[in-house]
Amino acid sequence: MERSGSADCRAVLTRAQRARRLANRLNLSTPLGLAVARVGGARRRPGPYGLVLAEGYRFRFPVAGAFTVGDVVITAHTFEALSRWSPDLLAHEERHSRQYAVALGLPYLPLYTLAMGWSVLRTGDRSSANVFERHAGLLAGGYVERPVRPLAVSLRAAGGFLRARRNPLA
Repeated sequence: MERSGSADCRAVLTRAQRARRLANRLNLSTPLGLAVARVGGARRRPGPYGLVLAEGYRFRFPVAGAFTVGDVVITAHTFEALSRWSPDLLAHEERHSRQYAVALGLPYLPLYTLAMGWSVLRTGDRSSANVFERHAGLLAGGYVERPVRPLAVSLRAAGGFLRARRNPLA
């Protein structure tokens, strides 16, 4: 049996967690997450569920309390502070790490971007109608569920936004 890695995280990993970790190493999403954390100046340590926690990320993109790349959960904050804000956040992020494994790694990034665009179109925010955030648990991720707008209203809003972008003086 594999342990998750530190004195704070002595729980034995489940078969599914070990399989996810292996998949995310092989599909290169975890190595990418480790590189992003390193370039962003984050300090890494082992976390629960076989995750790697990276704190102190210095870039402002992406805009999120925390984000996951493979099995690496990255934040500008500390995980202690984030857990006070959202006690189930790491379980939410572990679900995202499973999504990377299911999506075969790096294809998850454009798929997530499309889902985020759909959510903005339908609800006006990045998470409420994002299938990946919904499956990871909106509330556990600290998100608020916004109502879905009628498609005609969404398309009009998108059209107005695009027209304003083309002619900022209009």
